[in-house]
Amino acid sequence: MRPIPVLTAILVTAFLYVLVMEREALMAFALSGDVEQAIEVANTNDTTPEVTKPDRPTHKPVGVVALHSTAQVIDSAVVLRGETQAMRQVDVRAETTAQVVSDPLRRGAYVERGQTLCELDPGTRPASLAEAQAGLASARARIPEAQANLKKAEAALHEATINYNVAKKLNTSGYAAETRLAGAEAAAKAAEAGVESARSGLETVQANIESAQAAVAARQKEIDRLTITAPFTGLLESDSAELGSLLQSGGLCATVIQLNPIKLVGYVPETEIDRVSVGALAGTRLTTGTQVQGRVTFLSRSADPQTRTFRVDIDVANPDLKIRDGQTAEILIASDGAKAHLLPQSALTLNDDGKLGVRLVGANNIVAFAPITLVRDTAQGVWITGLDETADVIIVGQEYVTAGVTVAPTFQEVAQ
Repeated sequence: MRPIPVLTAILVTAFLYVLVMEREALMAFALSGDVEQAIEVANTNDTTPEVTKPDRPTHKPVGVVALHSTAQVIDSAVVLRGETQAMRQVDVRAETTAQVVSDPLRRGAYVERGQTLCELDPGTRPASLAEAQAGLASARARIPEAQANLKKAEAALHEATINYNVAKKLNTSGYAAETRLAGAEAAAKAAEAGVESARSGLETVQANIESAQAAVAARQKEIDRLTITAPFTGLLESDSAELGSLLQSGGLCATVIQLNPIKLVGYVPETEIDRVSVGALAGTRLTTGTQVQGRVTFLSRSADPQTRTFRVDIDVANPDLKIRDGQTAEILIASDGAKAHLLPQSALTLNDDGKLGVRLVGANNIVAFAPITLVRDTAQGVWITGLDETADVIIVGQEYVTAGVTVAPTFQEVAQ
């Protein structure tokens, strides 16, 4: 092992020790050349002066900018997401089985109430109607005969009654035998039976007439079902049945929808349900940018079991039919006004728990945090609730202070 590198390392270490640890003695030696004096200077300067600690740290108040905010009454609204729905939509179906004999109407066509959509082949239905009408006429023709039979029976009863009364008086006087009285009595009872029979015959004829009338009405109704008409004014959402196609009972002829007025459907959260009422004014903005107004016409009394929301319907005029069925809409329903503060959006901040709020200048200029609820965002700022009637809100520097810190606020007036 070579000794020179080891000696070199020892010398370098000693030099560094003297340079760092005995710097005062080294400087004194370099200036005077006296080793003993240098060592004495090093020992003299080795004492560390005591540092006097203050009794408590002093903090300078943080400068912030705040404003005096006073709550104002604003028109609040319940904001919902919904969609448009046709006021009416009906699948017009056949009520009888027959072949279509009319040309089809194409989808999108405008139809009036009562306009023919599908015409069906009558087949033998007119003949059946004629047969029923003939039966009705035949039944009505039997009425005079039945009425005459009833009158004849009533006359016979009247005659038999007189004969019975005469025979009874003669028998009482002794001028007529018992057999004559018995014969007269039997004739009177037979006449009564004849009256009942004639009356029954008349009722049977009347029943036959009613039956014939019902048959005529049924066959007439069957013929009426051959013409399928629009139940209301609207648009065809599908082509009507094609010419020559066979429509079974219940088969689809056409689908008709009504878009004027049109209905907007939304769902109100249970936390906002008390702010909505039937008849309230509502504004709507569609995804196309179209804005319309209407009024609430229905508010459900039963919540959806899955979402715990309540259905609300709004009727909107749609005379030009520009609003279509199924469009997404943003709905704002007007509610009673509420007091809120108008603040710059930059004044909002989050606390350590992640809650949205603002920082306030409290008593003795001590900072406090207040959670808020965002009501509306406008170009002038944000409207919030959750603060007192008046509040000193920090709008600049709120991110550099926390609750409990003392600040030196500079106030500016809020732009109302």
